[in-house]
Amino acid sequence: MDKIGFLGLGAMGTPMAANILNKGYPLAVYNRTASRAAALQELGATLCSTPRELAERSDSVVIMVTGPSDLLAVLDGPDGVVAGLGPDKRVINMSTVSDTATEQAAALVTQAGADYVDAPVSGSVKPAIDGALVILAGATPGALERCMPLLKSMGREVIHCGGVCSGTRMKLVLNLLLGNMMESLAEALLLARRFELDPAAVLGALGGGPMAAPMFQLKGKAIIEGNFSKQFPVHLIFKDLTLVLEAARQHLPLPQTAATRESFNSAMVRGYGDEDMAAVIKALEAMAATKQN
Repeated sequence: MDKIGFLGLGAMGTPMAANILNKGYPLAVYNRTASRAAALQELGATLCSTPRELAERSDSVVIMVTGPSDLLAVLDGPDGVVAGLGPDKRVINMSTVSDTATEQAAALVTQAGADYVDAPVSGSVKPAIDGALVILAGATPGALERCMPLLKSMGREVIHCGGVCSGTRMKLVLNLLLGNMMESLAEALLLARRFELDPAAVLGALGGGPMAAPMFQLKGKAIIEGNFSKQFPVHLIFKDLTLVLEAARQHLPLPQTAATRESFNSAMVRGYGDEDMAAVIKALEAMAATKQN
């Protein structure tokens, strides 16, 4: 069985790595804050001191970091992942990053003789825990086939989107929809309150018609209950919408997405950046209160 290295033990990465262990893979891990690896070490994972050591120990290195600069930082340099690569190894980036960073990362990895698999995920913390993520893969068919069993240890479905960069582009398209849907739901529920409508009835009406969507029910229920514990925090959807707008700039304007990004920016400015993205409704409430005054 292939030896796996996992880099990036945040809210998403830790349960993903645990699922790899639960499938019986030998697992090495690296995280800048080493203490975050303690639970995985108890399950049998080996802690590495550098990304290079992780790559040297592994057949496949899975990376789950915050953004483009983080990805390039862990790959490059004398202690980076690339320094520990060689033929017959693979780097699987599951972070949401930019087109440009994906191209740069793929170039670094392939120059070292290894395969690069562009595989961001659709899903938040709960699907990561359940091993039910949807994995959006951009890779050659051969590279994808070699890592398919590993990917299926973390996800319920692997969608082959095309070559390298197509996974990242698919993720940006999906997160454009996600951010705009969250903004629309928050505005709709806020207006329903002003109309003195029962928010639960709004969700019932949504669920019974052509706009039925699990995301509306999940986030709507959280808003009604006042539960903003993070699944996908405000600061990450803001980051992703920024990546969407940067990638789209050379192709077409996205005015609605630009406006939605500003709503999430307002939520961050008001201190909700580390709460779930449903907390955008708090920023909208604050803006509405200001207007009334």
